Amino acid sequence: MTVTLFGRPPFQFSGRVGVAAGLVVVATSLGAQQPKRSAGGIVVHRCQDSLPAIYERLSPAVVSITATSINPYDIDHRLERTIGSGMIIDSTGLILTNSHVVFERQVITVTLDDGTTLPARLVGADPIFDVALVKISATKPGKLPVAQLGNSDRLRIGAEVYAIGNPLGLDQTLTRGIVSATNRLLPDATGSLNEPLIQTDAAINPGNSGGPLVDRCGEVVGITTAILSEGQNIGFAVPIRLVQEVIPELISHGHIVRPWLGIHGQFVPPTVRIVLRVDLAVGFLVETVEPGSPADQAGLRGGLFEVTVEDQPTLLGGDVITEMNGIQIDSPESLQRTFAGWKVGSTLHLTLLRGGERRSVDVTAVERPLRPGDLTGHRTTAAAGSRVVLTKVTRSF
Repeated sequence: MTVTLFGRPPFQFSGRVGVAAGLVVVATSLGAQQPKRSAGGIVVHRCQDSLPAIYERLSPAVVSITATSINPYDIDHRLERTIGSGMIIDSTGLILTNSHVVFERQVITVTLDDGTTLPARLVGADPIFDVALVKISATKPGKLPVAQLGNSDRLRIGAEVYAIGNPLGLDQTLTRGIVSATNRLLPDATGSLNEPLIQTDAAINPGNSGGPLVDRCGEVVGITTAILSEGQNIGFAVPIRLVQEVIPELISHGHIVRPWLGIHGQFVPPTVRIVLRVDLAVGFLVETVEPGSPADQAGLRGGLFEVTVEDQPTLLGGDVITEMNGIQIDSPESLQRTFAGWKVGSTLHLTLLRGGERRSVDVTAVERPLRPGDLTGHRTTAAAGSRVVLTKVTRSF
């Protein structure tokens, strides 16, 4: 399966609106998608604007982004250029887009709806959630059009949505579709860094990266970010509520601070138990330990030999974590409960099995560094001009 990008684990959204570094994050319109019932009990949506009216209202806030970088290690293709989209979310010139459009680029330019081209600087980016903020100097401070952010939590399967962007570098294009699924976790995402995406059949193409996915009220409910290239009309968008959670941190820190132990692995697949006919411990199987990480310093061990069942390789022989802070680890849900509220500096008490012996280890989390897989293993990038290959999924923390 190949997922194509245009450009923390799933969590509960608090819905807070952040103000940081003098920039105001646009508030959520919580009541925007609430349906009304007629006297006969028929659900009637309160937003009755026509599609042309929605486009005319929102399109002035949608921009085209061109980013350029130099790769000194590729003589034949030194110049790399990426074309994507974005949306103005603050009248001072703050623009929301995908990380893969602008992250690690030397030159970023933004073209407004009226044709004005301006230089931009990177404010903050997170390659894992594929979210970034760039800033332009507004030609008329306070006069820039702003996209209204909605509430993606209220989206229902079957709801009509629209995508606006600059596919393949063309001028603004509007496509129409429905919400095909919500809270969709891509199978080729990197482990515990899964993000719940919106799936839509609205046409999304390279160059749409960072553009808005809009509901019937003309409010942004997602950032178009990926397609499933083997399928037809299977596109994905980052939910706007997730984006709103991280915007304040991107403004204040320039990146998202995540706790990290340096462990990669998976829960032992049932097929492996059946094929090997062995009584493997129930828990999280440690396949790889990052060199120099807290887990490495605490003495955790990764796998020693590979077993492939149904084309799914598994590294066996490593530690099996059975408990974290007294919570039995037997499913992704139990792992998620353990991580609730943990932060940099938190100490996790691990109970593990190694060679049939029960051991206890304390590991203190540090800030997660940017890993090579964050740029190449999360999803395949296909903002116009970029291309990356997917890697196998494991859980990472």
